[in-house]
Amino acid sequence: MSGGESLRESAVFNLGGAITMIVDDSPFSLTLTSNALTGFGIRPAYACGTGTQAKKLLTDKPIDLLVVDTDMPDIDGFELVRWLRRSGPNPNAFTPVIMTASHIRRGRVAEARDCGANFVVTKPFSPAMLLERILWVARDSRPFLEVGDYLGPDRRFRHSGYEGVERRADMLRKANGMESLAL
Repeated sequence: MSGGESLRESAVFNLGGAITMIVDDSPFSLTLTSNALTGFGIRPAYACGTGTQAKKLLTDKPIDLLVVDTDMPDIDGFELVRWLRRSGPNPNAFTPVIMTASHIRRGRVAEARDCGANFVVTKPFSPAMLLERILWVARDSRPFLEVGDYLGPDRRFRHSGYEGVERRADMLRKANGMESLAL
């Protein structure tokens, strides 16, 4: 692709070669997610029942897509993704992550975003919804950022211009004793 050009909506994806890892402590959910991926032509290379098992594999094996449950007893999905994003120079640190969750509150969605996940899908999800999110992640052109203690894809989805009053500039002027220059 040339600079700045993003994948078209009509782009065709061959997912057969994608190295995918599923992490979920529920054998039932692990099987359902694996079957959904297999239906798209993705044969999950790794299925882990614990975050500890996933960490070991993520350290040694290249992964193209990680599908991880938020709630697990040993290492929850949030902690696993935070660790992954900070695991550089591990190339998996930049692997797209789709988190799955049942009964997720708004605060937990924000936590998923803030730990560095690319997207959250709530359970039960349809195979079509999972495929839609995988394709969305494949087209995602947001850059990875390191800001404070955050490392992951830019959390902003819309990059439209801000129409309101610039309050930060006003605060800086006041802090520097330049109130009279405020616009």
